[in-house]
Amino acid sequence: MKFVDEARIEVIAGRGGDGSASFRREKFIPKGGPDGGDGGRGGSVWAIADRNINTLIDYRYTRRFEAEDGEPGRGSDCYGAAGKDIELRVPVGTVISDEETGAVIADLATDGQRALLAKGGAGGLGNLHFKSSTNRAPRQFTKGEPGERRLLRLELRVLADVGLLGMPNAGKSTLIAAVSNARPKIADYPFTTLSPHLGVVRLEAGHGFVIADVPGLIEGAAEGAGLGHQFLRHLSRTRLLLHVLDIAPVDPEADPVDEARAIVAELKKYDPALYRKPRWLVLNKIDLVPSDERAGRIEKIRRRLRTRAPIFAISAATGEGCRELMWAVHRFLFVETPAVEATNDPRFVAGAELS
Repeated sequence: MKFVDEARIEVIAGRGGDGSASFRREKFIPKGGPDGGDGGRGGSVWAIADRNINTLIDYRYTRRFEAEDGEPGRGSDCYGAAGKDIELRVPVGTVISDEETGAVIADLATDGQRALLAKGGAGGLGNLHFKSSTNRAPRQFTKGEPGERRLLRLELRVLADVGLLGMPNAGKSTLIAAVSNARPKIADYPFTTLSPHLGVVRLEAGHGFVIADVPGLIEGAAEGAGLGHQFLRHLSRTRLLLHVLDIAPVDPEADPVDEARAIVAELKKYDPALYRKPRWLVLNKIDLVPSDERAGRIEKIRRRLRTRAPIFAISAATGEGCRELMWAVHRFLFVETPAVEATNDPRFVAGAELS
């Protein structure tokens, strides 16, 4: 299935039914009085988060959703039936905002969470409501109100505790495959990853967290280079970013430090809040560096970047250092900063890829 994480739709709630101006007419009751019922309310449009859905592709081609109108009132005190509501099922993690004002209407972060997108119009009043001692034969009634109409933007932001960040071919997909149940495509060419992947890291019974891998970022992404910034929104809910660097690039001219600075600059351009998230450096492909040169190379990178962030040297291909890294992440999430509960969402147990 194609991965779609953004859609624009129009929702129209139902119009309320008109009230009725009717009079009771029965044999031997010549002056029965008013008996016009109210119109039914119009149907509303709701959104509901469903953990069994992982893409917005249903809203890529069907973009207009209209609820049912309420029925008009009738005589004999009969009220019109209310229009049926409609429910739009969306993936957990969907943010819904008004296209015209930009205001966020709902952030559906838990399974089963509901949000009202467009409210149905109220039904009109029948002449039954207008009778009085001085107005015994009222002919007044009111019309039903129109339902709300809105242009909406749906944006999926995956739920994960940890996000992987880095250049194409830095080894992010290899790392998530090594430490979790995710099975992304892995190849030796740039931009192998075309859509986000989620995996559950399980260290032992009762200990685990969700990790997300997004397509690689390159310098100039703000201007649309590579895949641009379109997938960085999926890191916005994470509590920790792991910045993966290729410590032994195939191209001898490539400099891991320059690449790291370029990624950080693009991150700051995209979203200052994302830039301020805790970010650790993960130096990957350490198995390609001679053992007697590793410590010196790591220290050189630390000095050039002038960072105090934790630095981990690993090999995603061989698994060296990966378990230690995952336990450090676990301690950060559950021991050092336990104020916000990590995701540990059971819907990711069986699935790795969102597409």
